[in-house]
Amino acid sequence: MTSYDALLLLSFGGPEGPEDVIPFLENVTRGRNIPRERLEKVGEHYYLFGGVSPINGLCRDLKAAIEADFAAHGVDLPVYWGNRNWTPYLADTVRRMKEDGIRRAAAFVTSAYSGFSTNDQYLDDIARAREEVPDAPEIDKLPVYCDRPGFVDPFVDAAKDALRRLPQDARLVFTAHSVPLAQPNREHYEAELHTVARTVAEAAAPGGQWDLVYQSRSGPPSQPWLEPQITDHLEKLHGEGVRAVAVVPIGFVSDHMEVKYDLDVEAAGRAAELGLAFARAATPGTDPRFARLPRLLLEERR
Repeated sequence: MTSYDALLLLSFGGPEGPEDVIPFLENVTRGRNIPRERLEKVGEHYYLFGGVSPINGLCRDLKAAIEADFAAHGVDLPVYWGNRNWTPYLADTVRRMKEDGIRRAAAFVTSAYSGFSTNDQYLDDIARAREEVPDAPEIDKLPVYCDRPGFVDPFVDAAKDALRRLPQDARLVFTAHSVPLAQPNREHYEAELHTVARTVAEAAAPGGQWDLVYQSRSGPPSQPWLEPQITDHLEKLHGEGVRAVAVVPIGFVSDHMEVKYDLDVEAAGRAAELGLAFARAATPGTDPRFARLPRLLLEERR
């Protein structure tokens, strides 16, 4: 741990007011030729919540929780925060780190899995940000942590809590962000999701049935993505006679927009139309077991 002089919390970013929504979505989709009409349609999801994504507030809370864990365990490292798509932009944070005299930092990203968008793209983000800052600090991304107890155990408790709110025969349905089948390292991402979902299911409801499905698809219909989508799967379960579902967003570390809208609004609404009892499990967020993960990962690098 002594080889680092800072921790960088690295996240996706999100708008913090209605005027930010379209510029933020333009950042997210830059270079992909997404029509303005599509951006405006997605923007409506954010406007339902006042144009504010929960993710920046969640990152502030997580940063504070990590700092508290560091202080409680005698870890004397400052914690910085930078985003891919909105303020505080990563390059600006790296510039501030350099000005503060930071020479080598470890990066903890708010994405637990392998894969391109969940891991490799963050490595690219770090490299680009460092290129923008002459004599930038070295930044090492901490390892993928989807299999760590600090990530898995909060989901086990959350799944149990969701099941307690439903009839005894409720079905566990795990969700994660869909990605194109052709995306690099998609197989690693998919395999890790299956492993984590199985681990949580066996601990939360031994012997029970469970499914892994996907959400938040954004590509053209002609492009194959991981399936099935959550709303399609709810319809299938209803047709099979399932009466209740506990949805566990196993692919996410916090309740950001794709959880708050795609699950709490869209999936919950479809379940209500079908007459399915529906409960959504919490994400790790600032659970102390999750907030201590950066420290534990740093200790492994001593």
